[in-house]
Amino acid sequence: MFAWVALLVAGLFEVVWAYTMKLSNGFTSLYYSSITIVAMIVSFGLLAFAMKSLPLGTAYMIWTGIGAIGAFVVGIITLGEPMTFLRILAATLIFSGLILMKMAS
Repeated sequence: MFAWVALLVAGLFEVVWAYTMKLSNGFTSLYYSSITIVAMIVSFGLLAFAMKSLPLGTAYMIWTGIGAIGAFVVGIITLGEPMTFLRILAATLIFSGLILMKMAS
């Protein structure tokens, strides 16, 4: 059970590092670059911990899926990215895949 919690938190830190990487403007902002690197280390560390007991494919898919959907939502809310039907459909399909992968594990 703790592996799943670690995986969830790892995915959330993936969202943090993706967002702050965008804000770092190509790693030209020391502040956002520092947050990006720390969040990456935490995210990868928690992913590695979760992979000790979860299958590789499951852990990696859940981690990237949380990151992809989270970055999609953060981009819409904070960066004003477009919220089109096809983008929402794509995110919904990714989310559906995450649910199916969790059910299969």
